Amino acid sequence: MRQLNANPMRGPRRGRSAASSDNAGFGDHRATHVAQIRAMIAAQPGGDLTQGERDGLLLMREEEKMARDVYVRLHERWGLRPFANISGSEQAHMDMMQALLEHFALPDPAQIFEAGQFHDAALQKLHDGLVEQSLKSLEGAVRVGLLIEELDIADLQKAKRKTKKPEILAVYEELERGSRNHLRAFYRWKEHLGIAYQASHLPQAELERIALSAHEPCT
Repeated sequence: MRQLNANPMRGPRRGRSAASSDNAGFGDHRATHVAQIRAMIAAQPGGDLTQGERDGLLLMREEEKMARDVYVRLHERWGLRPFANISGSEQAHMDMMQALLEHFALPDPAQIFEAGQFHDAALQKLHDGLVEQSLKSLEGAVRVGLLIEELDIADLQKAKRKTKKPEILAVYEELERGSRNHLRAFYRWKEHLGIAYQASHLPQAELERIALSAHEPCT
């Protein structure tokens, strides 16, 4: 099994205790930030949703789960630290989407499904195909990471155009910042491994513009 744990932009892998400390720090930061987002959502009046808003919330809740579940599998297979870090971020994104579903009294499509299982048939098919592809090679896994993040960015942009509710927009913008950072991380690995990648859900120029831009503060 090929094991590459070092971030190519950060030098060699550190010891287990240092990595555990990093993960604990990430967890504390994410828990605090999710609590802040929940408080922001609760302070809004809520109200009725359009069908477009409802569909967007349900899709993004499961899409964030799909990303988390894939990255957990890929970290188990390849031991690449970004998969572990980003799966934690996707869990925080799931929690934010859950807060929105609760706020608007929507059923949670992810609540009763285990890892790798989805209510949305299209997401189930996508998940299964991406896992199969990414378990074959590290290069395939990095390509899958890029594809998931550009899909997430594209779907969030579409969902934002269908709502004017400030709490929904704030969460979508938070998730999109996170996805841009994740895309940057996978793009660095693409460059490190010397592999090609053709965008599927964003214009190639936009993907590269995001990938080469500066990191943004987020979860």
